[in-house]
Amino acid sequence: MSAIPANREHSVADRVNVAARLSEVARNMPDALAVIEPLGYDRQGKRRYRGVTFRELDDDSGRIARGLRDLGVVPGTRLALLVRPGIDFVSLVFALLKAGAVTVLIDPGMGRRNLVRCLAEAEPEGFVAIPVVHALRMLLRGRFRQSRFHVTVGRRWFWGGVTLDQLRRDASEGLCVATGADDPAAVIFTTGSTGPPKGVLYTHGHFNAQVDEIRDHYGIRPGEVDLPCFPLFGLFNGAMGVTAVIPDMDPSRPARVDPAKIVEACRDWSVTQAFGSPAIWNRVSRYCDQRGIRLSTVRRVLSAGAPVPAEVLRRTKACIHPEGEVHTPYGATESLPVASISAEEVLRETIHRTHQGAGVCVGQKFARIEWKVIRIVEGPIARIEDAEELPPGQIGELVVRGPVVTRRYVTRTEANALGKIADGPTVWHRLGDAGYLDARGRFWFCGRLAHRVLTPDGPLYTIPCEAIFNQHPAVFRSALVGVGPVGRQRPVLVVEPHADRFPRTPRAADTLTAELRELAQAHPHTRAIREFLFHPGFPVDIRHNAKIFREQLAQWASIRLAENPSR
Repeated sequence: MSAIPANREHSVADRVNVAARLSEVARNMPDALAVIEPLGYDRQGKRRYRGVTFRELDDDSGRIARGLRDLGVVPGTRLALLVRPGIDFVSLVFALLKAGAVTVLIDPGMGRRNLVRCLAEAEPEGFVAIPVVHALRMLLRGRFRQSRFHVTVGRRWFWGGVTLDQLRRDASEGLCVATGADDPAAVIFTTGSTGPPKGVLYTHGHFNAQVDEIRDHYGIRPGEVDLPCFPLFGLFNGAMGVTAVIPDMDPSRPARVDPAKIVEACRDWSVTQAFGSPAIWNRVSRYCDQRGIRLSTVRRVLSAGAPVPAEVLRRTKACIHPEGEVHTPYGATESLPVASISAEEVLRETIHRTHQGAGVCVGQKFARIEWKVIRIVEGPIARIEDAEELPPGQIGELVVRGPVVTRRYVTRTEANALGKIADGPTVWHRLGDAGYLDARGRFWFCGRLAHRVLTPDGPLYTIPCEAIFNQHPAVFRSALVGVGPVGRQRPVLVVEPHADRFPRTPRAADTLTAELRELAQAHPHTRAIREFLFHPGFPVDIRHNAKIFREQLAQWASIRLAENPSR
């Protein structure tokens, strides 16, 4: 892992520590609830909860920060945080920020193999984790030789170190170090959907700007109540004076969420805002629709991580407050948030163009984001002067710049040359997304650059092509893949049919193939697609159950076509 600069001295004007926002909230509304976590049920079947106030959260995180300093943790120390969502998780995040540590955050939804690989590449100097993680660390201690600060959240066994309770008990007073906007705050890993996960360096300035952008764009106000179904998104509720109600769910398996528990939490705490992946809202909205349930206090729903289908937007809007809205933020681990669009705009206007193959509109950019679409170039672009900006309507690669845009990777650092473009003292980030800007300045997403099919007659983009076929009633989802050498690829559409609408017989397959070929010929941008394969169940990401692993499907399609070249 590349070196992370140590903390420097800062003038009062230059000091930025996003955790200081929590202290300000604690002074202004000390007795308001900051975090609420679910416990079990009582004998009458009523849910029990545990909560802490903003003052208690601020005091607790300060004491933990002091305990970390007494342990030997200095600003810039990299500590891996692997703790289940709850009060301790939130308090620890703020504590690590107050201590000036660099928190290594990894989504457990990426799977055990990727998780261990990312941890090893991050080279943490310590672990703040639950017992099972420490046991795994000991089993793989050869990969974590530099780790020397060990805090167990729970019962400590044979691995040494201290427990979280010991840190709290032994600390005499709170601590919040003076950090600057450019000082490192966290390493957060990309999902690895189009390559190995990479560690992105976040500074205190990035986090501070994220709080401002999200709060101001959506009009979030102190006193609101949020249900964050993705822990990393809800970290800074405390910095905005918003109560966080931790949902009873496995955040690494959102597609398996129990919708009754989401409804229960919303009603028990009069939740005003909720964030979750499309997989969550698909289940919750179906549950509410089937039972006539309305979450009458919820006025704002945020859903991100994958495109949100129109039917999920419709159902979700129907089950919240009549004046509520569903928003779909757009961005990447390296730059979040970038843009946002409301369900009302999608359903009123853009979905109709999406169905005709125009791509998916992700909306207008956030206030302090700059963006442009540049001509697609394979390989690095050293300076922004070397990039050719394209006019509205022309498909290229989206690049962004702004206070929430990170500057570099600290693992897999060879990706910096490919992902960043220098512009004086600032950098532009290449999102790796293909699309175009329309006349109103909105970005239309056409798919990942890595997924475009490069045929002898030119490129085909996944999202505009797949949208045509996804409207067929027998098609659950589809994936355009390329078979053969780059530049001479054969476009193949792999289809996952609806299990209950597609009989698995050769005759049904022939009929559907003929209908899909007819659809392809009806649109200029899909006429080159003449080969169709049916797959029983796409390989998709665990977290959202929506990001299709197209590389695996391309390999599968290549094998299938080789076995049956007459298709």
